[in-house]
Amino acid sequence: MGTARFSLLRMLADGEGHPREQVLQTLGLSDIELSALVDDLEALGARVLEAGAGDLRLEEPIDLYDPTLLAGRLKAVSPGLRLESLDECPSTSTELAARAKAGAGHGTVLVCEHQSAGRGRRGSTWVSVLGGSATFSILWRFSRGAADLAGLSLAIAVGAAEALEALGARDVAVKWPNDLLSRGSKLGGILVETASEAAGPAAAVVGVGVNLRLSLAARQRIARPATDIATSGGAMPSRTVALAGLISSVASSLELFSREGFAPFRRAWLERHAWQGRRVILSQADARVAEGEVVGIAEDGALELASEHGIRRFHNGELSLRLG
Repeated sequence: MGTARFSLLRMLADGEGHPREQVLQTLGLSDIELSALVDDLEALGARVLEAGAGDLRLEEPIDLYDPTLLAGRLKAVSPGLRLESLDECPSTSTELAARAKAGAGHGTVLVCEHQSAGRGRRGSTWVSVLGGSATFSILWRFSRGAADLAGLSLAIAVGAAEALEALGARDVAVKWPNDLLSRGSKLGGILVETASEAAGPAAAVVGVGVNLRLSLAARQRIARPATDIATSGGAMPSRTVALAGLISSVASSLELFSREGFAPFRRAWLERHAWQGRRVILSQADARVAEGEVVGIAEDGALELASEHGIRRFHNGELSLRLG
């Protein structure tokens, strides 16, 4: 799905000067239409400059996805996936969930250059940065019901963490039940939404968002401390290469989870567990329900807390560190 402002963005993405007349002719625009598209790009955070000779260029180059390269890399390592790329949408998970209800096939992957209303757990917002984020969703159909999918988000976190480490990221950690961290700051998030009929098989839309390169302005828009791959690792590959690695690793995790559940991921998850042994508060529906020391994760993905009432297990909730 292409949009006019992204056609202009792709022309200017290299940061080089492009003659205004050439841009007008190539895109079939009037001066008024071009000016409106420039305003649209600046609203997305891409500042367009006009040189004295009338050339248009971006203030800074933007690393956009290469859909052809992405499709080729995924076909080589995960031939069962069905890839679709969008310029922009409110949320890849929202869009893919609608397609799932309409019968979209197993292994459908939706990627998007810019999300205007990315979602996290419990109605939180995921801030998507033009040229600086990797966001995608995968539709996965299981042979068993939703009740048997406990621990799925944790398994996905392991796959995503392994992909980021392969890209050169250091100190990648996981936080129950769905966050990727680096040195205490949020690096990425996972949203798993499941649906099934009565005792029938379940379908899951797995959304993944990772910060690749955040500007200072982008960090200020994010409500909690955030970091990116560029900060936590070495040389950054292109967004296309990073996205291909993430998708293929997450798909491999989904395949293994489909066969064996969370148990094969438990050791790898615990090795990356950011808050192991820490005192935490667990909340559900904004109400505090438990406090204690994190002692581990059960084989079904349940959080294990040592409290004054003994070891307690939880399958959902939000964790915060206990101060003092």
